[in-house]
Amino acid sequence: MQNDLKQTPDEKGYFGEYGGQILPPQLVPVFEEVTAKYNELKNDADFLKEYHDLLKNYVGRPSPIYFAKNLTEKLGGAKIYFKREDLNHTGAHKINHTLGEALLAKKMGKTKLLAETGAGQHGVALATAAALVGIECEIHMGAIDIAKQQPNVLRMKLLGAKIVEVTRGGRCLKDAVDSAFDSFLKDPQNIFFGIGSIVGPHPYPMMVRDFQSVVGIEAKEQIMELENSLPDYLIACVGGGSNAIGLFHNFLNDGDVKIIGVEPSGKSFKTGEHAATMTLGKPGAIHGMFTYLLQDDKGNPSPVHSIASGLDYPGVGPIHADLKDKNRVEYVAINDKECMDAFLELSKAEGIIPALESAHAIAHAIKLAPTLKKEEVILVNLSGRGDKDLEYVAEYLKL
Repeated sequence: MQNDLKQTPDEKGYFGEYGGQILPPQLVPVFEEVTAKYNELKNDADFLKEYHDLLKNYVGRPSPIYFAKNLTEKLGGAKIYFKREDLNHTGAHKINHTLGEALLAKKMGKTKLLAETGAGQHGVALATAAALVGIECEIHMGAIDIAKQQPNVLRMKLLGAKIVEVTRGGRCLKDAVDSAFDSFLKDPQNIFFGIGSIVGPHPYPMMVRDFQSVVGIEAKEQIMELENSLPDYLIACVGGGSNAIGLFHNFLNDGDVKIIGVEPSGKSFKTGEHAATMTLGKPGAIHGMFTYLLQDDKGNPSPVHSIASGLDYPGVGPIHADLKDKNRVEYVAINDKECMDAFLELSKAEGIIPALESAHAIAHAIKLAPTLKKEEVILVNLSGRGDKDLEYVAEYLKL
């Protein structure tokens, strides 16, 4: 196994061929300022102490690893474990990096945190972090996702965030990113763009990955205590890819660990009915980065769909694009029905209601486990809880 898979990007922000800082010239100094401040603070003992104290005493880390005994016995084959990011304060992995972003913004003297959100988990986490550090917060969210994710919309409002409903384009995550970026352009000196995944221009893919890597650092230690060995498989859902790289990063140089990212094939593989970027995309530019992209003949992002609002994005983090090309991570797709079936299966078998995003990873684990030996171990990142999805699920299932 290559020993550079946990690499930092080059000086221009590229992981192999992917990443970079594709920006209007007037914004380059703004992002370079963020890069310089982050590089300074990531080695600052006081900053790290404040951040890790919050992870422990505010977020509730370390999140546990849970052996899904009932599901394992029902399926036969490999043991299934879950990294319980759904038990974090705010209900998902997003709080891991939003706290880091909020602290960084405060240190830079910024007066507003601005972000996009799909399922609302990033929006809730950033609004929470903004309230904690005392900074104004503005969240852009597609109209379709606002309708699907009312509980999270209410949470953001209660936390003091301003919600901007995005009605242009496909009215989903990609359009929310476009809208938030347009707002950012109006006052980049005072606004900190709290990007919600390992996407966007450098340094965000690196920075969000670093904040999320706590997931895999904990998981490696925990699974060694439980099994006295590393897992045979890691599985996580991939939209932008922050929860996945959070789990994967600390295992990338462990060549015996097979790593699988699960993206949404939606209703079908027809254009506009899926968001299977790694399966059907090709290299292109979006939102300040060069990465795999679902695109038309002119290179414009294609319309996308997923039952999970946090996965309906036509691009993917450049770190994942690099890992795909290096054949270190296998990327597979799960459709809407398989996702919903897994959502119901875990709820009934283990008493855990997962986020629809996480249910994509669970669905692949349900497929894989029966094909493996009983001594083998699958570790799934249960990246969020499903409270936010209950109204949509009830309507979808006509409950």
